[in-house]
Amino acid sequence: MKVGGWQRSFALAPWVLLVGVGAFGTFACSKKKTEAAPAASSSAASGPKPLSPELAAKTLAKVGDRVITLGEYAAALERMDSFERMRYQSPDRRKRLLDEMVDVELLAQEARRRGLDKSEETQERVRQILRDQLLDELKKGGPAAADLSDADLHAYYDAHKDDFAEPERRRVAGIVVDTQAQAKTVLAKALKADAATWGQLVDQFSNTRGPRPSAPAPNELAGDLGIVGPPGHPRGANPRIPDAVREAAFKAANIGETYGSVVEADKKFYVIRITSKTDARARSFEEAQRAIRTALVQSRVDEREKALEKDLRAKFPVKVDDAALEKMPMPPPSAAPTGPSGPPLGGGALRAPGGLPGMPRLPGITPPPPPPAPPPK
Repeated sequence: MKVGGWQRSFALAPWVLLVGVGAFGTFACSKKKTEAAPAASSSAASGPKPLSPELAAKTLAKVGDRVITLGEYAAALERMDSFERMRYQSPDRRKRLLDEMVDVELLAQEARRRGLDKSEETQERVRQILRDQLLDELKKGGPAAADLSDADLHAYYDAHKDDFAEPERRRVAGIVVDTQAQAKTVLAKALKADAATWGQLVDQFSNTRGPRPSAPAPNELAGDLGIVGPPGHPRGANPRIPDAVREAAFKAANIGETYGSVVEADKKFYVIRITSKTDARARSFEEAQRAIRTALVQSRVDEREKALEKDLRAKFPVKVDDAALEKMPMPPPSAAPTGPSGPPLGGGALRAPGGLPGMPRLPGITPPPPPPAPPPK
């Protein structure tokens, strides 16, 4: 039995449990779409064509007492993006999709027979699926990016101009050694070095060489540490470059020259060279407009989620036993999670994650493997 292209066994009870939950969410969601569910068209890019109610109700397969309709099959195709849908244009690929749906239903029925649908883990995953569905419905009622007014866009731009200001950035190369005496010796050589000699010094002395350029590339990229912004700028840090090195990089006067002093940081000694820089610039309103639309739509979704949470807490009073929570022993940081996880609910954190950890992909989500490449001629 294959589901999503992987061989599976009924003996894999935990996996069956997850498929059973996934099938619940998949087919429950498709019921609402049955009357207007689209079928795959001859052109995947143009999207599926809608089915008539009679055609949508047509039986494609029966699994025990469970009927899989053409509408449910079309809904699985509808959930795909156009690229994924392209994989199901041939008759054998479409048959494979139906086989996957049948396999999911078989596994789900076996999971229910074993009582796995009543387990706490299953119920938790059902709650997460229902949460995701509710939040999806909430987003559908929000404004579209194209519907935002110019006044709103300009107001956001004016209030967040700092967000659209790009600072000057400098690329730093370094020779990293363990002692100050060695660093001073390297510095004396580096101050007189051209690009080729700099590369040789990196190879000879540095503990951290960084990625080497390809053969035609200039040797001044040897020992590359990365790019940094001005000291103190919130978007200018680089974990590979200590603050002291970052500060020295912005004291260097000329690009392509070695900084005139040894820099000590994190018990290491750096001889640095600034290999390039990008000047500071502010993105215009026209350049930032797409990002502004995205940010405004998301902020309004956030507002709707917060309003929903406030309303739900009024409808369903929440009582928390803080004393019991404090007594909860915490697992060590290295312990791996053993059950389903998700973001905590409450405090405005209602948004669903991109996917449920450990949840397998189902028909309409998992593409089959691409066809094999033709043999070379």
